[in-house]
Amino acid sequence: MPELPRAMAERFVQQYGLPEYDATTLTQSPAMAAYFEAVAASGQAKLASNWIMGEVSRRLNADEIGIEAAKMSAAQLAQIIGRIHDGTISNAAARQVFDALWSGEGQAVDAVIEAKGLKQIQDTGALEKIVDEVIAANPDNVAQFKAGKDKAFNALVGQVMKASKGKANPQQASELLKARLA
Repeated sequence: MPELPRAMAERFVQQYGLPEYDATTLTQSPAMAAYFEAVAASGQAKLASNWIMGEVSRRLNADEIGIEAAKMSAAQLAQIIGRIHDGTISNAAARQVFDALWSGEGQAVDAVIEAKGLKQIQDTGALEKIVDEVIAANPDNVAQFKAGKDKAFNALVGQVMKASKGKANPQQASELLKARLA
């Protein structure tokens, strides 16, 4: 006898640590639940839940199709989530990869990341250079931040992201900025 949706939702809460709302939503259909479990096998259940309930559901609705006809396999989504988790790409870059795969531009996640140049900057030296350039080019924001205005710091982080074309890891950029401005 197949697992009933309510029992499955309770299991998702226990096994994956999902909020009840997510678990209930993901267990509305056996196909959706199976897709989620295949993606969650990557070890990132909450991220899998967010992507399925967000991007995947949005695309399914827009294309007026069910999860069975999804244009992206659970394995592909799991790989995208893995690349977010290991810091290879940002969430914004992951959406670009998702779009490319959904539209049939490619099949391999890593190939799309490479072809579109979406890897985050991992080289601290390169990021430090960008941070230094942003500090030099934005003396007003630096002065405002030193005067205690946190919004000025966020503006500087935004400038680093812009200068790196979105390839900087925002957390790393923020840490380097704080260290440079301390």
